[in-house]
Amino acid sequence: MNPSTALHHAQKLCCLWILPSLTILSAAAAAIANDTAVLRWLDKVVARVSTIDAPVGQTFSIAGSTLHVVVHACVTLPPTDTPESAAFVDVWEVKPDEQTVEVFRGWMFTSSPAFSAMEHPIYDVWLLACHNRDSLVSQRLRC
Repeated sequence: MNPSTALHHAQKLCCLWILPSLTILSAAAAAIANDTAVLRWLDKVVARVSTIDAPVGQTFSIAGSTLHVVVHACVTLPPTDTPESAAFVDVWEVKPDEQTVEVFRGWMFTSSPAFSAMEHPIYDVWLLACHNRDSLVSQRLRC
């Protein structure tokens, strides 16, 4: 391979892989990590809606359902950017005497709930916000 061809391949590599990766990493570095995801869930059969404060890293079951959830990460963009929160969530269904079934694994976004929606015949779960527990307590005390 002659030197000009090698240089051309290096430039392609830089433009196609390295620069986009750096952009993604810089955007991720600007995100603010939070310790609580605010989730809303809907039981479609009885039309019951409820809101849950889900601590990041803790597995919990949604009362009145067969769903178990763990939020692995919940991040928000800085206040200087367009408002957006995203959470990486695992949801699975546990029925008595049946095998556990993964229902959802992926990112949920507050601005686009349908972009990465949980598919389930009975339940819907979506992200409302990401907060730190201390800010939630202080907001509720002011109300």
